[in-house]
Amino acid sequence: MRALHIITGLGVGGAEQQLRLLLRHLPVDCEVVTLTNPGAVADGLTADGVRVTHLGMAGNRDLAALPRLVRLIRRGRYDLVHTHLYRACVYGRLAARLAGVRAVVATEHSLGDSQMEGRRLTSGVRALYLASERLGRSTVAVSPTVADRLRRWGVPAPRIEVIPNGIDLARFRFDPARRLHTRQRLGLPETAYVVGGIGRLTAAKRFDVLIHALAQLPDNCWLLLVGGGPEEHVLRRTARAAGVADRVLFTGERPCVPDGSPGPDLPSLTSAMDLLASPCPEEAFGLAVVEGLAAGLPVRYAACPAVEDLPPHSAPAAHRVTCDPDAFARALAAARVEGPLPRTAPDAAHHYSIARSAARLMDVYAAAHSSSPSSPHGVSSS
Repeated sequence: MRALHIITGLGVGGAEQQLRLLLRHLPVDCEVVTLTNPGAVADGLTADGVRVTHLGMAGNRDLAALPRLVRLIRRGRYDLVHTHLYRACVYGRLAARLAGVRAVVATEHSLGDSQMEGRRLTSGVRALYLASERLGRSTVAVSPTVADRLRRWGVPAPRIEVIPNGIDLARFRFDPARRLHTRQRLGLPETAYVVGGIGRLTAAKRFDVLIHALAQLPDNCWLLLVGGGPEEHVLRRTARAAGVADRVLFTGERPCVPDGSPGPDLPSLTSAMDLLASPCPEEAFGLAVVEGLAAGLPVRYAACPAVEDLPPHSAPAAHRVTCDPDAFARALAAARVEGPLPRTAPDAAHHYSIARSAARLMDVYAAAHSSSPSSPHGVSSS
């Protein structure tokens, strides 16, 4: 089977990194098209041996991109098209059908109650999404919570498949030597209590809550923010105004150390943390929380379907906190007083195996392909 994955962009984000990890485990000949922004994840996919094509789409209303995408799909003679993120789903599903591919699958990574991919939901966004959804065979929801939201939107239940995001559990296993080395490279004091935040630095992620919470904590408490994004300058300004700029470390989209050389990878950074905090009040899954759990970290989160959809005993060190600086300050202070816990991954982390998710996705691919008529690959690419 030949599959084409179409995604809105390939900067560092949860959906983008999940796609790269998934392609390492899918027994399918896959290629990727990014409509915009061939960033760090595009480089990673290329290093993995995956062909990545940048479509060069100028914006949401760049309709000239549609015929280019149709021609690309026809030339590739793909058996299946899989779309990721809103713009790619809208354009990709239509392009696939115009190119004669009927086996079309989409993954809904980021649907919240009031926003999608950090942007406010409108009636127009919903109408366009539902119109394009009918062009596909199946829509994959990354959690039961997202599946419920899709059904409330009007997506027929039989078209929805729940396949959670997955992680490479062994990669995140806690390593005390890696912890010591990483903290030294980052210039963290030996006695620092390090609260970590992982994700795109956007307004929707609410990392400002953690900065204001840090201002209420003792001087040996630090905040390590892993990721890049448009709100970094705002967060830096917030940290200065709160008087904690010297205790907030920003790794950037591609982590580096103070001398500017390439920095530690995400598992090394989670080993360096003492607690993972996720203040985002609307999550579709909560991948950062699962990664923190895989590293054996206690977690405090405002919303995380990945944890909330499992039995309470699956993640005993993960606790929900109101998205409020005072509430997070109290929760972080209490966790610090409790002291370190054994750095072992709980059942919740083991539940989200990337191998299991890839196997379930292959079942969706097989069903979509078997129920679709043969694609007219001989159609002219003109």
